[in-house]
Amino acid sequence: MAVTGAHKIEALYKKAAGLRIDKSKVKAISDVVDQKLYDLLVVAEGNARYNNRDVIWMCDVPLTKAMKESMQKFKDLEEELELQPILDHLATLPPLKYALEEELEKKLPDLTGTLIYVMANITKEFSPKDKIISKDDMERAERILNLMI
Repeated sequence: MAVTGAHKIEALYKKAAGLRIDKSKVKAISDVVDQKLYDLLVVAEGNARYNNRDVIWMCDVPLTKAMKESMQKFKDLEEELELQPILDHLATLPPLKYALEEELEKKLPDLTGTLIYVMANITKEFSPKDKIISKDDMERAERILNLMI
């Protein structure tokens, strides 16, 4: 189960980076974004534990300055993702030990959209504008994202 639908991912890639993706690549992109969101929450859980809390706060999520700037750029696109599919997807993964605070839960669509935005823009760095991205382009973007998150 994906955190967001194929049409939304396609639209975000086009709007964020001017790239087109075909349907065969949407699942791979979704899988990467799903995993990176979960990875962020796992690290956030560790930060909450370190701070002697049993609830994960938004400030526990390890967002760099660049990620925060990308989040703002995603918001500037005025694209919204739905919360429920994200929560439904997270429910299929190994459960976190701590609950998410309400503010963090409400920010999950922005975090997810930011990850899509970042992946699209990483891919853009080695894909010509308005090109349908290749499997190699996607794999490079995934490797870079894995180094960062």
